[in-house]
Amino acid sequence: MEPFNDSLFIKIQKEVFINPPDPKAEIIVDLRTPGNQTVSIAGTLYPFLAFTPETRAKIETYPFKINLEQQINYGSIFTNVIKKMSPSKIISPPTFYQISSTLSYINPFFQAFGGERTGIPIKSDIGFSFGIGTPFSGPLETNWVEANFNILGLNIGAYSSADGLTDLVQSNRFNNLYVTGLGFQLGYVIPLGNFFKFTYTEVAKTPSSHLVDRYVGADTIPSEPKVITSNYFNWEFRYPIRILGSTRAKFYAAEFLGEWHFGFTGRELTLAGSTFDLRLDALTHSDARNPQYLVEFLIQKIFGSWGSSAFAVGPSMIFSRTKSSNLGLLRIFINLRLKLGTSL
Repeated sequence: MEPFNDSLFIKIQKEVFINPPDPKAEIIVDLRTPGNQTVSIAGTLYPFLAFTPETRAKIETYPFKINLEQQINYGSIFTNVIKKMSPSKIISPPTFYQISSTLSYINPFFQAFGGERTGIPIKSDIGFSFGIGTPFSGPLETNWVEANFNILGLNIGAYSSADGLTDLVQSNRFNNLYVTGLGFQLGYVIPLGNFFKFTYTEVAKTPSSHLVDRYVGADTIPSEPKVITSNYFNWEFRYPIRILGSTRAKFYAAEFLGEWHFGFTGRELTLAGSTFDLRLDALTHSDARNPQYLVEFLIQKIFGSWGSSAFAVGPSMIFSRTKSSNLGLLRIFINLRLKLGTSL
């Protein structure tokens, strides 16, 4: 069984008292002999009848199967991957939680730098969300941190500066994004699916020119960093979707803090046995910064046992105009993603 359904894989393991369950564990089902049907979970064998009738029915009708009796030859390394990439597996409809305007904030993934906000529900459509960096930023690019309270598609929150996030690097800071202190934000997801979100960010106190100069610094070639000194009306249009069995994925276009972003983000994409996160963001226009392009791969299954699905680590790269005025690699750093709970 290919690991495309977290909830089913966890349910299967809980019924035979595997704790903690691994939503990406290898599960092999042998139904060839009616009197000796078995389920192998991470190498341990269980009788098929040990599971509830409902779970047995879900196993038998599970659409993503690998036939272990098929013939393998030297060309299978190429043809098997192509066979797996059927249209139904490449692109599939989003989940209910992805398209809900009031529940879409719920997100069990915490990322060290940038990306979607982590959302923890108190009770269904009421909960908290927080993030390090903006939803569109890469590692060490901004000192932005935020926390929000979410209720019925409305989020009320605050953002502030954490200078340690950008002080780790002292060069190539000319395309960074800085906030000078406390600010507030108000956002709302239009109750027509999870397509449109509007937010308003307000600076709590207009910074002095001396404080702004501190962030601009001397590294201003070929441009100055962007320092948030005024209020902004922001919007995002996103189209939730599932790609390669991903648990969360979307395409988006957004204007955030006076900058235009276009991109894609996907969690737990699965291809040829590998599970990974992918984030692509193009900053095409800014009132201060040069255009830049973010490419990020986070690889899962690099740890054993429960850590197989809990952690993902990989490179995050920002391409932009360098000091030589050519397009090049502006920054590369390791990003980390933690899965705080099972996906929905």
